[in-house]
Amino acid sequence: MPGLADIEIRLLIEAVFLRYGHDFRDYSPASLKRRVLQARERMGAASISALQERVLHDAAEFSQLLQYLTVPVSEMFRDPPYFLALRQQVIPVLRTYPSIKVWVAGCSTGEEPYSLAILLQEEGLLDRTILYATDINHASLDKARQGIFGLEAVRAFTRNYQRSGGLRSFSDYYTAAYGGALFDKSLRDSITFADHSLATDSVFSETQLVSCRNVLIYFNRKLQDRALALFHESLSHRGFLGLGTKETLDFSGYAGRFDVVSRAERVYRKAAR
Repeated sequence: MPGLADIEIRLLIEAVFLRYGHDFRDYSPASLKRRVLQARERMGAASISALQERVLHDAAEFSQLLQYLTVPVSEMFRDPPYFLALRQQVIPVLRTYPSIKVWVAGCSTGEEPYSLAILLQEEGLLDRTILYATDINHASLDKARQGIFGLEAVRAFTRNYQRSGGLRSFSDYYTAAYGGALFDKSLRDSITFADHSLATDSVFSETQLVSCRNVLIYFNRKLQDRALALFHESLSHRGFLGLGTKETLDFSGYAGRFDVVSRAERVYRKAAR
């Protein structure tokens, strides 16, 4: 029998879905519980039920809750070997296309799409690429569109960039401004940021590369397979899929529909069959 907190969480998540259309019902229960309890404490609610009442009656309260439910944490060139694998094994294939579409699903505050934009620019492909970056968190998307990151974070980004096979000085891509680093307008203009839910929305474009990293770990198996179905449908013939280091297609319903390009770096290619 579920405990009281588990019941309250289920009611809260159902209320969020009915009131705002954001569907967390198939997120990993353990991860969801941890984040809801953290939100209750930091938002000063006496109970999860009290938090639910506030969220239902005040959209601003929901926006605050969403920051805890969606975990908006990332880094540019996070897991450098992944970007090195893209540079060495995926880019040569993308180069053969007259035009390219890339989808970063669950883009958080924009670190991943900016990383890909830099990589594509260095490889001479950005001018013929449409780069879509999607998330369900409007506050994260707004921050991503600004292209401004803290200087302390940029120092870590620089190390990641160098290890990922970067070809230039990382400082070439930003200007110190607003107490942080403002990334070049050419990079910002190359990315279309949009609201999209892997839990409820459908495919919106055919793409040659989908990068969805450190997102599926927060989903249960049912929602993981739904997301993988979207990626498979979105990808063109023999398109590429990149996942996070703790994620895998093994044991999923789509394991047989992708070929392994780099198992260690979690890069896959849509099977021809």
